[in-house]
Amino acid sequence: MPAMRSRLKTLTAAAVGCVLLSAAPAAADNEIGGGAQNPGSDSHASGNADEDGTVSSTASGIVYDRSKNGTGAKTGAVTPATNWTPPACWYAPKYSPAQFKKYVEPIWQAESTGSQWDLEQRKRYVDGGPYKNFNLDKAGEGYWWTSFSNDSYPPGWDACKKPVFWVDKGDPPPADTPEAITPEILAKLAYAEVRVPGTEVTLAPEGETKVNLPTWAWLDKAEFKPVSVTASIPVLGIQATTTAEPVSLKIDPGTKDAETYPASGVCPIDENGKIGEPYAKGKSKQDPPCGVKYLRSSGDGSYPLKATVTWKISWTGTGVNDPVGLPDGEFGADQEVVVEEIQAINR
Repeated sequence: MPAMRSRLKTLTAAAVGCVLLSAAPAAADNEIGGGAQNPGSDSHASGNADEDGTVSSTASGIVYDRSKNGTGAKTGAVTPATNWTPPACWYAPKYSPAQFKKYVEPIWQAESTGSQWDLEQRKRYVDGGPYKNFNLDKAGEGYWWTSFSNDSYPPGWDACKKPVFWVDKGDPPPADTPEAITPEILAKLAYAEVRVPGTEVTLAPEGETKVNLPTWAWLDKAEFKPVSVTASIPVLGIQATTTAEPVSLKIDPGTKDAETYPASGVCPIDENGKIGEPYAKGKSKQDPPCGVKYLRSSGDGSYPLKATVTWKISWTGTGVNDPVGLPDGEFGADQEVVVEEIQAINR
């Protein structure tokens, strides 16, 4: 597979055109339709069709608004709690009639794709079988759709094999194209773009703790708040927003010689949006609502405490009243904890 990906990325324009028209997703197209986005985080790139029906490069694919996404050096993608994966390929509008004609004719003129193939393509898109003259007489009334693949090339990335096809504005794509872009597919693609803050908990005592001493753990409420990404296709007037909201923190002490608070190790978010509680003077004899107690020294080393936040995933989309649920996601990180024996004092 790596060799195939490399070859796809180095195809000539003529070869890319050949692959596109014969329905296999082309790498050059994936860069436009698979992840086109406006500069920066805000979603203010032009994406609507011009008066003549021309589709802009960003509008031909998916525009992502990441302005409400997680930020910071330690952000990362959530891992779905199930074996769920984002869509491997999909169909979306790419060309106006004039754009399609301008794109495909040089491929035919190069005569690098074989006379039989050229003849079949001319018959399909020019001679009325079923389209006539690239549908130039329908400029502004619809778009040519083609396939795009996930740029991570997951299994099934090359499954969208339908040749380039026409869809009138306001009409649904053909029934035999279940991978045609929808708000639900946009929501799934936005899920893959969600980034959440790093999961380093604050501990008290900090850095080093003692055997049998309860260690308090909590997360910064200011950092752990809902994040979201919106994916849209402006020429179709559809969009979806996928939101990740923190719901709990799981503490794994990194050793069996430890106890967690609560016993399950899962610290829920409270009604005030907090996970865990900061330690305060005077609470030394209390058990923390979220934390850990080590029962054995870490010796000359340390224990790799792992903190994992579960993020509840939800989405909304154009015209969708009862969205199908997406799996919760998780994101965690390790941090080293040194545990020392309590020194006895001889009197």
